[in-house]
Amino acid sequence: MKPKILFIMHMPPPVHGAAMVGQWIHDSKLINKTFECHYINPSASSNITEVGKISLKKIIFLFSIQYQILKAIIKVKPDICYYTPTSDGWGIYRDSVTILLMKLCRRKVILHMHNKGVRNFAKKRLAQIAYKINFSNVKVILIAKELYDDISDFVNPKDLFYLPNGLPPTLSEEKYKEVIKQRKKSLYKVHFLYLSNMMSEKGIWILLEACTLLTKNNKDFECHYVGNWGDTTYKEFQNKISERKLEKHVFVHGPKYGIEKEKFFTNSDVFVFPTFYHGETFGLVLLEAMEYGLPCISTYEGGIPSIIQNGENGILIEQQNIEQLKNAMLSFIENPDKNDMGKKGREIYLRQYTISKFEEKLNEILLHSVPK
Repeated sequence: MKPKILFIMHMPPPVHGAAMVGQWIHDSKLINKTFECHYINPSASSNITEVGKISLKKIIFLFSIQYQILKAIIKVKPDICYYTPTSDGWGIYRDSVTILLMKLCRRKVILHMHNKGVRNFAKKRLAQIAYKINFSNVKVILIAKELYDDISDFVNPKDLFYLPNGLPPTLSEEKYKEVIKQRKKSLYKVHFLYLSNMMSEKGIWILLEACTLLTKNNKDFECHYVGNWGDTTYKEFQNKISERKLEKHVFVHGPKYGIEKEKFFTNSDVFVFPTFYHGETFGLVLLEAMEYGLPCISTYEGGIPSIIQNGENGILIEQQNIEQLKNAMLSFIENPDKNDMGKKGREIYLRQYTISKFEEKLNEILLHSVPK
């Protein structure tokens, strides 16, 4: 008889890293073959701007989800309850209710952390109580070793598993060679790509300022923004472009998916992700860029330094440092044939970060955690 697992995890919508990982787990043939899997999506947000905000609708939804979880536990009697908690904000108290419910039903609990912020939020006394409830007598999966410090006050290292995210491959080796050949034809101008949610904390304005500095140095380049609208709008962003006279250099496209999104990776030379988002842990989009052989410019945030090896497959800069970002971009403009960095990035992706590597490791963790 297969071990039973109740997965309580976010899946799209809205589209964000944790939700995408949840969808891949849900669709995993290996995990569904190894275990009898049951799924509940606890997401109360329909778009990215609602994440972390409290409302009457969400409170009502919370009670509905608790009922669904209790009903599933009684009916299924899972060996493991897998849960993706939040790290800070009002959501930790919701998590406490959910996790306490699973523990009262005497279920083995695994928490998969996709965000961070515990250490800072734990300064509140009530939050400390919630974290003690959430992290006691559970196993915890972290995406990168750099993230342990965030929860070290509440979790013993012996209760930890490390599991870097993985990404389904979309680019065969043959297609990759075609992409590289196409890029070499357009080396007269470097094309930078930002692809993530259009949020201030993801570094969209920092990048815009760096582009402004590059034009003052009379450098020719293009920078393309792709992503869902977060805390800005198309009109506001276009106004900022016009104010800085960047119409010939900066282009904004809104959200793109599937083949349309792939075209941007194919037609770009360098990926730029200057995030200082407080909840950033891994940056799945960096793996997408690496698969396409793009060197990456990013920041020392969360687990990003475990993905981007400075000077090998990209350049790491200090958060919100416009001058460093400008200089990193300038290095690619002045040395456009930096395919070695992109090639190294693709090698790292194929070796460590494919979805099959992620599935195999998660499968091992779950099997190891099944009560004997």
